[in-house]
Order: sequence, then C-alpha cells, then structure tokens
Amino acid sequence: MTLTAPVPPPDFVATPPRKSPPPKSGILGVNQAGWFTRITILLVVLLWLIPTMGVLITSFRPVHLVETTGWWTALAHPFQAGAWTVQNYRDALDTGGFQNAFLNTLAVTIPATVIPITIAAFAAYAFSWMDFRGRYVMFVLVVALLVVPLQMALIPISRLYVDGASIGHVRIIPDLKLNGTFLGVWLAHAGFGLPLAIYLLTNYIRSLPSSIMESAKIDGASHFTIFWRLVVPLSVPALAAFAIFQFLWVWNDLLVAYVFLGGAPQTQVLTIALANLVGQHGENWQLLTSAAFISMLLPLIVFFSLQRYFVRGLTAGSVKG
Repeated sequence: MTLTAPVPPPDFVATPPRKSPPPKSGILGVNQAGWFTRITILLVVLLWLIPTMGVLITSFRPVHLVETTGWWTALAHPFQAGAWTVQNYRDALDTGGFQNAFLNTLAVTIPATVIPITIAAFAAYAFSWMDFRGRYVMFVLVVALLVVPLQMALIPISRLYVDGASIGHVRIIPDLKLNGTFLGVWLAHAGFGLPLAIYLLTNYIRSLPSSIMESAKIDGASHFTIFWRLVVPLSVPALAAFAIFQFLWVWNDLLVAYVFLGGAPQTQVLTIALANLVGQHGENWQLLTSAAFISMLLPLIVFFSLQRYFVRGLTAGSVKG
C-alpha cells in the first residue's frame, strides 16, 4: 500500500470582473447623441449669428447699396472700392441726441443695478442665517412677487409718484413728484428686480458652510461683520450673476423708462433714442443698425467681464454636498 501526500485544496481564485460592453453607437448610442448635440448647438449658433452678421454688415454699407442690394452680396466682393463706410456711425452719433441718451442710460442703469443688489444681499443674509419670527412666510411672499406682471404695477406706481396715497382723508404717503426724475425710475427698477435678486442670493448664501458662520460667532463677530467680511466675498459669483441680469434688463428697457422718465430729449434713454432714430415713416433705417451696435458695446463688455461667475452664481445652492 503506497501512501500519498494529501493534495492541498486549491487556493481561491477571484473571478475577474466582467468588462462592460463598449458604448453602442446605434441610433440612441452615445456617439450619435454627442453628434446630435453638436449639430443642434451649431444650428442654434447659426440662427443667432446670421441675423447679427447681417445687421453688422449693413451698418458699414453705403445707403444706396443698402437700399438696392442684400447684405449678403457684400461677401461676394468684400474688398470692392466703395462697398464699406463708417458714415452711418457718424450720422447715428450726430442725430437725435444719441450721445446724451447714452449718458442718460448710464445714469439710469448703474444705480438701478447697485441699489437692488445691495438691498437683496442684506435681505438674503437675514433669510439665510438670522432667526426671527415669520422668516419663511416673508420669504414665500417675496418669491410670490415674481409672478406679478410688470405691466400691472405701472399705473399704481405712477399714480403713487404723482398723487401719493391716502386712506379716506388721512394722507399716508405725500405727493412724491417723482415722475420724470431719475430717482423715480431707479426705485421702479429696484422694486421690479428685488424679488429675483433676493431669491437667487438667498439660495446661494444659504449654501455657504455653516461652520464658517459658527466660528465667526464664537470669535465674537456681529451679524454685520459676518456679512461684510465673510458672506460678501464668498458671494461674488451670485452677485455677479444677478448684476448681469439686472444690467442687461435695465439697459435694454423701453417701457419702464418711457413711463417713469418720459421721452423728452434731455431725459430720454438709448432705447427711446433708437425708436426715434428711424422716424415715423421708417426712413433712415440703416442708421438703426449702426446705432444698435453702438448700444451693444457696453453690455457685451459687462457680460464677458463677469461671465466666468455667471454659471457658478446660478448653479450654486442647487445641489448639496
């Protein structure tokens, strides 16, 4: 009888994980979905770019070519003599008080952007990090103001500016006499922009780490110190995002400026000047193209200067973690 050594049990061999199959490239595959997204984006860009190029090319063409040929014909012979001119820009700047309207628009837009941002930042900090009775009810009321149409508030505010407000024979608000003044249009734009500003800034400030606030309180910092030293520097993306919204809204506004400021030459803004530039019968419409691009320069500078904060300010606070 022959003795054999026992055979040791085989070692446990881990089964290698299965490789996931490569992504499909079918109709609903990843590759075609990527191409579909790129093509869609390209079409959207073209839909916006082609009319803009047409307006830009028209603004540099002589009047007789604008009236007799399409703007695309300039691309066939771009270096032809007499095909381009800057006279439209000169005429636009010299016609209808356009330069004064540009300064008036700056005088309206800058305070109408700074005032709501300042008030909304204080209110957003209070809604986020201060405990007081009725905080959530007040926040809901502020957000509910977003659904109020702008047109419904024009007549009541205009009457308030002129006649004040009273209950019976008791005068509550005196005659403010703000119609036709810059202060009146500042307050109107600030009131219309505050609900959105408070909503955006509250979502952002509420997402800031609570440990920073607690550490500052332990060190004896007051609410104003926490707001000014910590919250404002950390909230630059949200502040910049709303600044872009409010600046572009006020700069391109026609209705509010016309109702509360009027269309007098000494107080008219760019949108009113552009409307008056064409004339009642639509003549000299080629000046409108050059004037439109002049009015677009400053908003483009503001947007591209703050656009790196734009997405960060809008998406912050949307997710936790």
